[in-house]
Amino acid sequence: FRRTHPRIPLVRGDGNALPVATASTDFLTYAQSWHWTDTTRSVPEALRVLRPGGALALWWNTAAVDVPWIADATLRIHRFLGVDPGTPIEKSASGAPAALADTAGRLDFTRRQIRWSRTVPLDTHLANIASHSGFLVLGDEATSAFLTEERAHLRALFPTETIEETYDVDLLVAVRP
Repeated sequence: FRRTHPRIPLVRGDGNALPVATASTDFLTYAQSWHWTDTTRSVPEALRVLRPGGALALWWNTAAVDVPWIADATLRIHRFLGVDPGTPIEKSASGAPAALADTAGRLDFTRRQIRWSRTVPLDTHLANIASHSGFLVLGDEATSAFLTEERAHLRALFPTETIEETYDVDLLVAVRP
């Protein structure tokens, strides 16, 4: 990034302690990363740095489980990781994640779901799975064992080793009044 855009300043930050001035930010986003923050710290930090009218955007790509092969693959992943596939994400009455519920009156929420898809080689699909936090904490040996089995499942379904991944983006935009 520095080589391509040498004039744009880079600041290393942490969602729990943002390195920007109070009320200085028009747009703050966490794409696929909000779960890495400590919301008891990151929510007050977001409120601190957002200007009035500033927006906090949070989004997650979620598996489109109404697509049969994706539902089956998701179930295999959940079983392997020991996750109950029926456990919903905890949300408040406003539709916001529960950790943001105490911001009532300080942030106005809008929630949308957007579907998108892409066609990728099997190896890209498996690399994407391996990049998810549940696999990152398992270590190489356990992850490799799962991916070997998953490759066999998917090769049977997609003999050309080209996969159409379909996602639903769960988008939450919160605007500070």
